This record gives sequence, C-alpha cells and structure tokens, in this order.
Amino acid sequence: MHEVVNPYDLSAIGSVPIHDWNIVDGYLAKADALYRDRSQWLPAHERADILKRAAAIMEERKDHLAFQIANEGGKPLIDARVEVARAINGMEIAVHEMAALVGREIPMGLTPAADNRLAFTTREPIGPVVAVSAFNHPLNLIVHQVAPAIATGCPVVVKPAGDTPLSCFEFVEILHEAGLPPDWCRATNVSREDAEKLVTDARAAFFTFIGSAAVGWMLRSKLAPGTRCALEHGGVAPVIVDASADLDLAIPSMIKGGFYHSGQVCVSVQRAFVHSSIISDFAEVFSAKAAALKVGNAIEEDVEAGPLIRPREVDRVAEWVQEARDAGGQILTGGEKLSDTTYAPTVILNPPADVTISQKEVFGPAVCLYSCDNMDQAIAQANSLDVSFQAAIFTRDLAPAMKAYREVNASAVMVNDHSAFRVDWMPFAGQKVSGHGVGGIPFTMHEMTQEKMVVFNVV
Repeated sequence: MHEVVNPYDLSAIGSVPIHDWNIVDGYLAKADALYRDRSQWLPAHERADILKRAAAIMEERKDHLAFQIANEGGKPLIDARVEVARAINGMEIAVHEMAALVGREIPMGLTPAADNRLAFTTREPIGPVVAVSAFNHPLNLIVHQVAPAIATGCPVVVKPAGDTPLSCFEFVEILHEAGLPPDWCRATNVSREDAEKLVTDARAAFFTFIGSAAVGWMLRSKLAPGTRCALEHGGVAPVIVDASADLDLAIPSMIKGGFYHSGQVCVSVQRAFVHSSIISDFAEVFSAKAAALKVGNAIEEDVEAGPLIRPREVDRVAEWVQEARDAGGQILTGGEKLSDTTYAPTVILNPPADVTISQKEVFGPAVCLYSCDNMDQAIAQANSLDVSFQAAIFTRDLAPAMKAYREVNASAVMVNDHSAFRVDWMPFAGQKVSGHGVGGIPFTMHEMTQEKMVVFNVV
C-alpha cells in the first residue's frame, strides 16, 4: 500500500493500493474493449444521470471531501470548501454541455459533382482517455479530466498525484456508487515507469496531463502515433499595477492570488510590475498584509497559508529566495523557513531579472515586486519568459487595460482581478512552454470528441 501523509506534520492519514502493470494493463484492455464494442456504449441520458447522482453524493459529503483536500494536500479549509463547490458545479457543467456537443451541416451542391447530396456531421467519443493529474487541486482537477470523459462516453483511466490520491480514488468510487460500470473509470496508483507505459500505450486515444512542463513535454514526445493530448503546465504569472490602479482593490486581490494555497497554483501571482510612482506605498501595504497571513496546518479553521506539499519544496523555495537576496533583491517580509514543511509568505522587491525566482515558476509563497516607469517597460518584462498562461492588470483607465490585453503574451488577461481567477466553464490554456490544447470543462469535452460525417447521395 502507498501511505498518504498530511504535508504539515507528515502524519499518516490514509493509503491507496499500489498497482503493478498487470492491473493497469487490464484496465486499459477493458477500456479499449468497451470503446470498440459500440453495443456497450452508455446512452447520453444514462451518462447524464450518473453524473447528476454523483454530484448529489458529493454534495452530501462536501464537508468530508473538503477536510480530505486540506488533510492530504495542505490547502486551507476555507479554500478546500471552495474547491469542493467548484467540483460539484463542474459535474453540473459537464451534464449541461452534453447538449452542446453538436455536429454541423456540410454544404453540398457547390459544384456539379456535389449535386443531390446531403451531408452533416455528428460528434463521437474519441476513445479511451488516460489522465495524469497534479496535487494542488486533488478533487477539482480530477473532475476536470474525468467528468468530461464520462460525459462524452470515453472510458478513462486516471492517475492522481502520488501525494494526493485519496480524493481521486474516492471520486471514482462515488462515480461507481452513482451507477457507472467500474470498467468505464478506474483510478490507479503506479510506479513512474508504469505510468509512462500507461500514457504511451497505443490504446490511449487521448492523454490529458496537468503538471510540470518538463514531464508534460517529455510524455508528449513519447505518445503513440494517433494519441491526441492536452497539457497544462505553469506560468510564472505577470501582473501589471498601473499608476491609476485602485490599491484598495489590487492589494487584497493580489494577496489572495499570490498566497492562495501558499502559491502552489499554476497561475499564481508571482511577478508584479508596479508603476514607480506608487511602488513605495504598494510595497508597504502589500508586505504588511502578507506578513499577517496565518501559516499552519491546513485542517485548522483559521489557517490562511498551509504547508508546501513536500519538505524538499520548502528547501527549494528557500534556496531561490536566498539567491535573490544575495543578488540584491530586498526581502520586505518573510524570506525564511518556519519549519521543515512551511515557508513564510515572502515579498521580494526588485530581484534581478536573471535570478531563478524571476525566471521560473516558484510554486511557493513568494511574490516579486518590480518597479517600472511605464507600460512598455512592464509589458516587455512580462513577456520576457518562454511561458505564457494567464496575466492581469490593475488600472482605472481603459487605455492601459486594452494595451495589456493586446500586447501581453497570455491566453487570458484579467482586468482588475488577479491572475489566478478562474471559473470552470471558461477556456484555460497555456501557450508556448505553458501547455498545449485548451482546458475548461466544455473545451475538454470538445477535445475528447471527434467529428464524423455522413454523405447521402439523394437520387
């Protein structure tokens, strides 16, 4: 068995089985057989009813599910409850979007050769789905990968992060309890070697991955011919604070966006480019609010910033911050380990552009503030990296908002909101090194289906 621990005190809280390749191979074989035998496909109304019943079960167990998220993943309870609510809503979105999976008429008669023809398309499931997920949203990420598969009629095998498998395994059990035949969805916990075999198996029609860029791009390079994929990586998110910004709005929003889940979010506020005319006032208030955050065990009601997922991540963040300090960055607050599992919420003023924390996703509780004299300078710095995901700008004026929207390299630009804003029906996509394909439940459902055309010769 694989033991799961609370990342704050490292106490054992549960376990999941360790599957060898024979078990996983069996899951794939059954998923492949289900897809190939169309007589076994579940009608749309049955799939919808299963998802509705599963959502109802999740609603009944929402307090337990939230505690489990906090206990295995270190996300504060207040945020874990939001995650559960989003996961339940995600199930409802998947059901709703089933009605939007429509084909289209293909015009005929445009040439004499196409006379007397009628053509249209429908959308069909793409085939067995293999999902590999990350630790930071252990229930909602699984819902984003699995619910679209069930809704579209794709059998799915899902591998959660090794640190946070409990929520995934329970969610799959809830689907079975709601009436989904077990072979349509299996959770598995496997070695790294067998996980790669699972992902690259020729029976996988679609691979959905949430995790690091290094792992995601490596796995994509090894996919079997014909396997489609969607990759969601990180972003080192930039936020521009214009001279006209409402700081009473910007600062609390950016505190949440930067230190939510101790910065362990792929679009967390990490690089804030603040106009030089306001940076002194901004930095003073922002660092004071960061310093006031309560750090501790995420299962305690008043904790606002929990542990990092592993002790070695605390050490890594400490090394990156120390490098920035040594290179001349000013530590306004934090900059120290609080324990082997926690790191103080940290604000760094003007770290050099070439230090690691200015270049790479920190995935920890550290926000960098950079003084900028104008929008062109801020945008140039925002666009200086090989990542491109969500970005944000705080301003009272339309012109800088539109300039940021047009010129910042991002798949989405939030105006007067932090870069980590997300609702589950919107597109969520990394560009460049940040990912491939489009997430968000409706968009994932589209990618898990394919068009099929029929042409009638009307004679």
